[in-house]
Amino acid sequence: MTVTETTIRNILTRTSGFLRTVASHSLQPYRGCSFGNALCGVGCYVQHNQHLLTGRRWGSFLEVRTNAAESYRENYRRERDWARRHDPQVGFTIFLSSATEPFLPQESTYGVTRSVLEAILDQPPDRLILQTHSHRVADHVELVHELATRCELRVHVSIETDRERIGDLPPHATAIEWRFEACAVLRQAGIRTVVTVSPLLPIADPESFFRRIADVADAVVIDHFIRGDGSALGQRTLRTDLPAAMAAVDPRSVDLTYRDAMADVASRFLPGRVGINIDGFAGRFQ
Repeated sequence: MTVTETTIRNILTRTSGFLRTVASHSLQPYRGCSFGNALCGVGCYVQHNQHLLTGRRWGSFLEVRTNAAESYRENYRRERDWARRHDPQVGFTIFLSSATEPFLPQESTYGVTRSVLEAILDQPPDRLILQTHSHRVADHVELVHELATRCELRVHVSIETDRERIGDLPPHATAIEWRFEACAVLRQAGIRTVVTVSPLLPIADPESFFRRIADVADAVVIDHFIRGDGSALGQRTLRTDLPAAMAAVDPRSVDLTYRDAMADVASRFLPGRVGINIDGFAGRFQ
């Protein structure tokens, strides 16, 4: 994987498509993702964004946006004012991050995400959704807790299955157990914590899985690649190795009825706290 340093004019991207009803802006501290060669990279929806890839293979590059915090400060007021005019209901809501992992191993070297969070602390949005697939978010629990006093904040931690391996696909980028432990740390600190089961993979023991989520999180989001990958019937994901590997483990898992069955189980342990697809990411639970 090639790692390069770069700068960006405006780190705040006005949302469209899938995220439009979730947040006014997305924020990517990095471009590309060093998790791209792990299990989450196989099903990652971002790999279908040819504008971002520019001919490169997903998981082969990482661009470090070294001026991300400075860019946030420079563009904050204009983007905040635009967001509040454009959709007062959504307001100035930032989704960090939708196209990369904010707490990559490289973050310990470059500190881009932490510098952005410190800038956000000084100039907070109305809402901040911190989406991660890494246990390393717990390393910043004090800063995240402080952020929660300045704006409405949710931390979304992806835990898409209870299985350590899915067929012959690559292993997880970060261990399932570590992510559960990170959720526990966040919730114990009083931070609103949501587990995102996205994309939903075959679950070995649904009752134990969702019972454990209920112990460490305030809510859960369940998102299948059908209706979730930006195509009507999951055609983008069907071009990857993920569906065949899922079907080999559990044939039911590649059908949308599997999502609904898992949601029914989840509802027994988290009544009124289950979000489906885009509604869950927007904080709309049932």
